[in-house]
Amino acid sequence: MECKKNNHEEQKHEPPARENGEEKTVILKESEYLKLKEEAKKAQECWDKMLRSQAEMENLRKRLEKEKQDFVRFANEGIIAELLTVLDDLERTVELAQEKHQDLQAFLKGVEMILAHFYELLKDYGVKPIDAKGKLFDPNFHEALMQAPEENLPENTIIEELQKGYLLNDRVIRTAKVKVAKKA
Repeated sequence: MECKKNNHEEQKHEPPARENGEEKTVILKESEYLKLKEEAKKAQECWDKMLRSQAEMENLRKRLEKEKQDFVRFANEGIIAELLTVLDDLERTVELAQEKHQDLQAFLKGVEMILAHFYELLKDYGVKPIDAKGKLFDPNFHEALMQAPEENLPENTIIEELQKGYLLNDRVIRTAKVKVAKKA
């Protein structure tokens, strides 16, 4: 079935001529009548096809919107599940500390192991710290919170990192908060 536009010059459709409130009867050749009937059938088929296509597109749009909402709601499910294991480790460490275990070295070792596990988890997800101390200040990666006179370092060298900055797949997600050297 083809839905082609008629190449004939478009004719204006005027309301039927009426005489004394009645429609006029138009006489056509049978071939013209059959052709008009066939064209009307094709037009109806095209109309039905267009309505079905519109309904399919609307259903597709709704389904894609629902899938997008579900994706956004559950996109972090994997990392959250892995963070829960770190949380479990922290809870166990706090429980041990609350039980008044006096072995500070063991406690510290436990916390260091949790930190290592957490850093590895972040690395697996493309997160890495921004190296700041001793580097030249770069406003794309660093945020200067303080300046201090420093004679032994070039101006705008980072003296101290006050808060670590992080990259996610080479995009800054948090700038490093730093203290910067200035000329004395």
